[in-house]
Amino acid sequence: MRRWLAITTVSVAAAALLTACSAGGSDNNAESGEKVTLTYGVWSQEDTMQQVVDAFEKENPNIDVQLQVNPFTDYWTKLQVSAQGGTAPDAFWMLGDRFQLYAANNQLLPLDDAISDAGVDLGVYPKALVDLFTYDGAHYGLPKDFDTIGLWYNKSLFDAAGVAYPTADWTWADVQAAAPKLTDPANGTFGIAAPLNRQEGYYNTIAQAGGHVIEDGMSGYSDPKTQAGLQYWVDFQKNGSSPNLQQLADTEAVAQFENGKVAMYYGGSFYAQRFYDNPDLRSKIDVTVLPAGETRATVINGIQNVGFANSKHPEELKKFLLFLGGKEAAEIQAATGAVIPAYENTQQAWVDSMPEFNLQAFLDEVPDGVLYPVSANTAVWNEYEDDLLTPAWDGSVSVEQAADDLATKMDEALAKE
Repeated sequence: MRRWLAITTVSVAAAALLTACSAGGSDNNAESGEKVTLTYGVWSQEDTMQQVVDAFEKENPNIDVQLQVNPFTDYWTKLQVSAQGGTAPDAFWMLGDRFQLYAANNQLLPLDDAISDAGVDLGVYPKALVDLFTYDGAHYGLPKDFDTIGLWYNKSLFDAAGVAYPTADWTWADVQAAAPKLTDPANGTFGIAAPLNRQEGYYNTIAQAGGHVIEDGMSGYSDPKTQAGLQYWVDFQKNGSSPNLQQLADTEAVAQFENGKVAMYYGGSFYAQRFYDNPDLRSKIDVTVLPAGETRATVINGIQNVGFANSKHPEELKKFLLFLGGKEAAEIQAATGAVIPAYENTQQAWVDSMPEFNLQAFLDEVPDGVLYPVSANTAVWNEYEDDLLTPAWDGSVSVEQAADDLATKMDEALAKE
């Protein structure tokens, strides 16, 4: 869902947009009474994160934190350039599929000593999320939030087709039976959206089929169980229960769901507020846990707050990062409905913030969470997934052939890491 952008030539001006504002001074400036400025790079949730920053500054009046907001695509381009140039923000958001590249290049501030000294219990966060952001046994931040994937559905379309709403007991067979009944070519509506989507789509069904994407540094795409997880989506394309790839390219799946053109959508918890803020949509939809395959599983992913290794104020930065991963910051985020905070027992406020939706479903799935598949250079084989699985989705090659070809290319890439 989120692709790494290859960087060729980026101007010095672009890098300057993320230049850390903390200049000069000793690491103990805040303790000596001198004002210290830290910068904090994010790509969204500006109002919510400003509330978090305000709470931190209230407790630490000698530390000023300047929020830097850049759109998602620009964020990663500028971050890579500024990290390489030594001018990255002091603190910034990080995703699991990009984390290892920064950690391996010594661009992140190790936090194990600070975590130990503060007595932070890593058990208060989902284990899968902690593991996702661990590199060579070291921790470089604390989880901010997490997301799981649920089955969103349009009650109006179900009612019109006379199909019972999905429940927590649904399996693949139930979805496969319902999708054709919910498809109405005359009205241009489809039973389900089956895009070529990793996080919200086939990574979940691969795990539910008992397969795997990567294990012990090797691709899992040649495994028949992995291929069964892919076939699940391709079958919806074949029988016309889903918009085809061209239609999904013209209008992305989530927008088609919002427009009432798709009855079922495998979508993340991160869409809850977007859907809730649409008054025409809010009363028509709801969500439940993902239907089970051979087993239950959902991809769990999220944002980690990390620090720049070359920050001029590492001690103040560590204090800020520990606050960002703490209970108070989590409670602020939950209350706004922006995200599911990662800190245990703080999620109920998020559920309560949008009572019309069954948001508890996203929390119920946490025990079934599986790691978002990553390696040292995930972006390389993510591109292979996009390129080599497309022919299976459009029906020009079999799933088996596409997946076997992908496994070969992916193993070649992994061998070079």
